[in-house]
Amino acid sequence: MLIINHSFKIVIASEMNTPFIEVWINFLYAFSTNIHKSIIMKIVLSVQPIKYPLTGIGRYTYELAQHLQNIPEIEEVLYFSENHFLGDLPKRPDHEEASKTTTSYIDQVKRVLARNKLIVDIYRMVKSKTKQDLFSDFDNYIYHGPNFYVPDFPGAKVVTIHDLSVFTLPQFHPRERVVYLGKEIEASIRKVDMIITDSDYIKEEIIAYLGVPETKIGVAKLACGDEFHPRSSQEAQQTLDKYKLIYQGYTLYTGTIEPRKNLSNLIQAYKRLTLQVRKRYPLVLAGYSGWNNYEIMEHIARGQQEGWIMHLGFVPNDHLPNLFAGARLFVFPSIYEGFGLPVLEAMASGIPVLTSNKSSLPEVGANAVLYAEPTDVEGMTDLIYQGIFDEEWRESAIQKGLNQSKRFSWQRCAEDVAAIYQLAHQQRS
Repeated sequence: MLIINHSFKIVIASEMNTPFIEVWINFLYAFSTNIHKSIIMKIVLSVQPIKYPLTGIGRYTYELAQHLQNIPEIEEVLYFSENHFLGDLPKRPDHEEASKTTTSYIDQVKRVLARNKLIVDIYRMVKSKTKQDLFSDFDNYIYHGPNFYVPDFPGAKVVTIHDLSVFTLPQFHPRERVVYLGKEIEASIRKVDMIITDSDYIKEEIIAYLGVPETKIGVAKLACGDEFHPRSSQEAQQTLDKYKLIYQGYTLYTGTIEPRKNLSNLIQAYKRLTLQVRKRYPLVLAGYSGWNNYEIMEHIARGQQEGWIMHLGFVPNDHLPNLFAGARLFVFPSIYEGFGLPVLEAMASGIPVLTSNKSSLPEVGANAVLYAEPTDVEGMTDLIYQGIFDEEWRESAIQKGLNQSKRFSWQRCAEDVAAIYQLAHQQRS
C-alpha cells in the first residue's frame, strides 16, 4: 500500500520494495513535486483601461501593472492597448480635467450605433480578427484582460469580471452597454482558461447565474493606495479650503452620480435630519454626473438651494485623500458593487463608514462599518445620526476600520492574480 503525505512524499507501508515499485515511487514523487514547482510566466496585460483621470478599473489595471513586476514567477509583462504594444504604461497628464462631464457629437453617434445588434456584432468580429493577427507568435504567453474582455489569443487567457450587473440589474445601465458588454462577457467566459473576480460575492454570482465551474474562478480582492491614511486638520485643511469645507464638518460620498448608487434614498434620508444638523454637517457629493440621473440632480439642486448639499463634481485624484481624511462620516449606500473600493479608502483614512448591506460591500467592511438596507430611508437616517454623533461607536469604528483596511494590499492582489495565472497555464497545458 502507498500513502501520500501532505508534502506529496511516498511512504512505503508494505514490504513490497521491488525495483518495479521503486521506479514508480520515484516517478510519482517527481510528478507530485513538479506540480507545485513555480512556473515562470510571460504575461500580456491589456492596459487599455488606464485612462486619466483613473476610474476604478483603470486604477485596478495600473496597480496590477506596477505590482506584477515584483512577482518572481513572472519573467516578463508586455503592455497592450487597442491594437498595439506599448513600451511603458500610459502617463498621467500634468492636469486632470473632468472630460467625462460633456458628451461630444461623436460620442452621441457611437451610442446610437451601439444600440444596433448587427453593428455591434460586426464591430466585435472585426476587433477580434485584428488582434488575432497581432498575437500569432504568442503561444507561450498568458493574456490578461482586466476589463471583462479577451481577444482570440493562442496562449492561456485570463479575464477579470468585476460584476454581472448588466445581466442582473440591466435597469441601471444604458441599453447599448447592456447589449455590448453582455455579449463580451459571454464570449470571454467561453474563451478563457481562468476568470478573476474582485470578491467572493461576484464569484458566487458567476457560478449561479452563468453556470461556470467553481474551479475556473479565482478571487483577487482589491486594495487602496498608501495615500489614503488618517490626517490632522493641519494636513488636510489646504485641500478643504479649496472647497470651503471644515475639517470633521461634513458627510462625504464619492462616486458617480447615477441610480445604482442609491443617492435619491440617501438624500431623502439625510433630509429627515433637522435642518440645524444638515447645515452643520452638509452632505458633500464628489463625482462625475453619470447616466440617467435627472431625478437625482433635481434632489441635489434643491438641497444646494437649502444650504445642506454640496456637489463638487469631478475631484482630482490628488484631492481625494484629504477629502476622505477630513470628513466626519463616509456614506456609500450603493445597491450593487463588485467590490466597493471607496468604503476601503474611507476606512484606511480613519473615517467611520455607513454603507449598504448588499452585494460585496459586507466583505469589504466586515464588522467595522454600519450597514443600511438601501430602501429603508428611515433606518438610514437613524444610522447617519449615529455615525455623526455616537462618539463611542465612532471611536470603535475608526480603529476597526483601520485594522480591516490593512487586510488588503495591491501586492497581495497581484500575488493572488499571479497564482491564478499559474492555474490558467496548467489548464492550458
